[in-house]
Amino acid sequence: MTTIIDCDQHLYESRTLWVDNCDPAQRDDALRIEDDDLGYPWITWRGTRLGMADVQLPGETDVLGERRNRRLAGEAPDYLYDDVLPADYWDPTARLERIHAMGLDQAMLFPNFGLLWERRLSDSLPALHANMGAWNRWCSTVVADGGGALHPVAHLTLRDPDWLDAQLRDLEAGGVHVAMIAPALVDGKPLSHPDHDRIWSSFVEHGVAPCFHVADQPRVFDDAWYTDDEEHGLVNAIESVFLYTPVALAITDLIVNGTLEKHPDLRLGVVELSAIWVPLYLMMLDGALRFTSKLNGKSIANLSMEPSEYFRRAVRVAAFSYEQPTRLMGQSGDLFMACSDYPHSEGTNTILQDYEQQRCDPIEQPGLYGGNVEVLLGG
Repeated sequence: MTTIIDCDQHLYESRTLWVDNCDPAQRDDALRIEDDDLGYPWITWRGTRLGMADVQLPGETDVLGERRNRRLAGEAPDYLYDDVLPADYWDPTARLERIHAMGLDQAMLFPNFGLLWERRLSDSLPALHANMGAWNRWCSTVVADGGGALHPVAHLTLRDPDWLDAQLRDLEAGGVHVAMIAPALVDGKPLSHPDHDRIWSSFVEHGVAPCFHVADQPRVFDDAWYTDDEEHGLVNAIESVFLYTPVALAITDLIVNGTLEKHPDLRLGVVELSAIWVPLYLMMLDGALRFTSKLNGKSIANLSMEPSEYFRRAVRVAAFSYEQPTRLMGQSGDLFMACSDYPHSEGTNTILQDYEQQRCDPIEQPGLYGGNVEVLLGG
């Protein structure tokens, strides 16, 4: 019988999660959820507002915009954050009950507000360490409370290999098998840089799969392209259009420069970054490498396989039901994972029904419904 695993859910951080779980010496750098004078809750760092803390409901994206406009008009919020926050949004035990009610056996759980602040804190490595470390420490509690059915996703920066290795060691001990990282340069160096070989070896050694997920992280385009009002908005329009571009760039770098050749056991997740780009990308990947190798007289790195085969071996991609994963599998292979994005407004609480409407079947497509998630989890 197929074990059904949702590869993309989110757990809300409590108002004091970062303060409660970070190193006591780092509490000045801890994030908080604090209300403004009107009563709207914000993620704050050292008094600076980084983003509104919304209680989202699947299918109600327009409500979030209405709340932002209400605040701009100087009107009080139409709800009190703590009164309406459902228990299953933040409590692992309640989430366990929720996933079973949704017909799921297991779920991967990304941070919720952790998607909002990495780029904004990037000028302070100690602040990144403090707040990522706090979430990661709490992840072990989620594993314990979830009884093997909840798989929290850690949050890591690659900028300090010693800190990273210590975090990965603790994550392994706590039963955490996946960690979110940015598809971006690391202090000016590409992910494939030889200085990072130690990093990829550490991921493999500790059984943690790096995962790329939509988030406000260091950008691959110049900041001048981003014209949205950063305080008012939640998601940048340019980033939304080019959602998959950073991760496609990062994975291409790891393939063509030989990192996945040198680290054959490394596995990578791609979640909430769309999947419809994968067939065209794989064709372009092979074609471009074949063409440039002939034109230039040599390849960038000695590869023992076609470039697309590294992707098929190492990478698993979340595909929403409306992306027609059966069609994608016919074009690219068994690489895709079912996802709900629960409880986000663009997500769903009827994941099984949604995939069934697209003629997906857990018996016929066990990889989509759980097997490909298990590749990341080390199953």
